[in-house]
Amino acid sequence: MLAINLSPRELRQAGLVERVSACLARHGLPATALELEITEGVLLEEVEQCIATMQTLKALGVRFAIDDFGTGYSSLTYLKRLPLDRLKLDRSFVGDLDGEASGLVLVESILVIARKLGLECIAEGVENQAQLDCLLRHGCTLGQGYYFARPMDEAAFEAWLDVQRPAPAGVRLAQDLPPARG
Repeated sequence: MLAINLSPRELRQAGLVERVSACLARHGLPATALELEITEGVLLEEVEQCIATMQTLKALGVRFAIDDFGTGYSSLTYLKRLPLDRLKLDRSFVGDLDGEASGLVLVESILVIARKLGLECIAEGVENQAQLDCLLRHGCTLGQGYYFARPMDEAAFEAWLDVQRPAPAGVRLAQDLPPARG
């Protein structure tokens, strides 16, 4: 799975669907291997155009995730209108799992909403075992952050892949994820 951030401006550009299709074909990638990450800012302008473009890309097999969920324009109405596959729980919520009870309430609520809508939830900014344990207890089995790996250059990444450590207990690896829902 290749995840690419897409700005609201890029999502509204004419010809995006054609460019994405051409790029996938040029590199021999199936559309199901691409996940476009958008922010809630996409909901601020030309919403219907954005939804139509997303639906067209989704019909090709492209997956969508809302990045930094909960920090911007969080209209729950759009969660059911947008053709989404995942929510990326913002790191600010995960950071609050180290002791703030109100942080846990918000994380629990977002995870319940995601599950009820059939969306996977990825926790951003996981930095320690306590955060991971809390997320796992509440059913969030996907995460990213310094706990798993620090930022690295290409050479370091290739070396890391060669000795990739197994995922912590209860965490699914990307290659073990079920196919995208229709």
